[in-house]
Amino acid sequence: MKRYILIIALLLLSVSAFAQAKKPTIMILPSDAYCSRNGYTTEWIDENGNVNTVSDLSNIFKQDDIEDLRLVISELSQIMAERGFPLKDLEQTLKSIQQESVEMGLLESSTSGAYITESMIDKVKRTAKADIIMDLDYTVMQKGPQRYISYNLRGLDAYTNKVIAANSGVGSPSTSAPVNLLLEEAVLNYMDSFCAQLMSHFEDMSENGREIVVKFRVWDNADLDFETEFDFEDEYLELIDIISYWMEDNTVNHAPTRTNASATYISFEQVRIPLYRERNGRMSALDARGFANGLRSYLKKEPFLIESKIYERGLGEVWIIIGEK
Repeated sequence: MKRYILIIALLLLSVSAFAQAKKPTIMILPSDAYCSRNGYTTEWIDENGNVNTVSDLSNIFKQDDIEDLRLVISELSQIMAERGFPLKDLEQTLKSIQQESVEMGLLESSTSGAYITESMIDKVKRTAKADIIMDLDYTVMQKGPQRYISYNLRGLDAYTNKVIAANSGVGSPSTSAPVNLLLEEAVLNYMDSFCAQLMSHFEDMSENGREIVVKFRVWDNADLDFETEFDFEDEYLELIDIISYWMEDNTVNHAPTRTNASATYISFEQVRIPLYRERNGRMSALDARGFANGLRSYLKKEPFLIESKIYERGLGEVWIIIGEK
């Protein structure tokens, strides 16, 4: 009898642990196609005079005709919440961004002289710090007196924008159902499979690390570059090699891909960083800036004594610019 009680207790403990397993944090965003089709875009001109059109979410919830989108996002959020996925609210995130007293300004690249600015989408991702973006495009179609919904739903890694899950389809026509119920009817049969794909990706990140991009640049008034040599571990090495060793030592896979390297510019892709780090005796989330700050602190110490600045370009890309802060 005691043996059976023990077995049941172990089974209950396993179920409890599985139920409490961490799931990725999700944010639902209207897709670029949806924003373009409905006029929620803005234009900017790059250094070559080219006009670029990007999605602009800054005032999307202040529009008079946005109630359908609000209902659709709310319905999809409820569907995900019922499956245990933590959600970040887009509308509240936008309010948080708009309340910031200081917006990120322009930054000049010392190598190319180009100016860059952060798009609203990148601001949303950086502020919310969601693991996965659910990229939603939908259209309400009319067939006589009936309405139905056509949708395209993609799960994107918020750091890399890689598609990790996808589903599309058309719902059944209805003469009376509101748009949120039209969406529910269209997607409900596919959500378990969709969520399984999201979890598979998140479990891979938990085991193999989150993927980011790290780039290094040099201020044009710096008195050193990446070919400057230092007495390091009983040999003279160029700074570029010292940085490469640090990147290898501190990434999950110990094999970040160095795609470009020169005296003034280094680029690493497929940089796998842990999801969490231990700090003050507890585990806390590690993002791209936190990872880069570890290298910035390392370079500031002996024998390097190098000042540097960290610039976050979106959520999954970070620059370290050496020479001054």
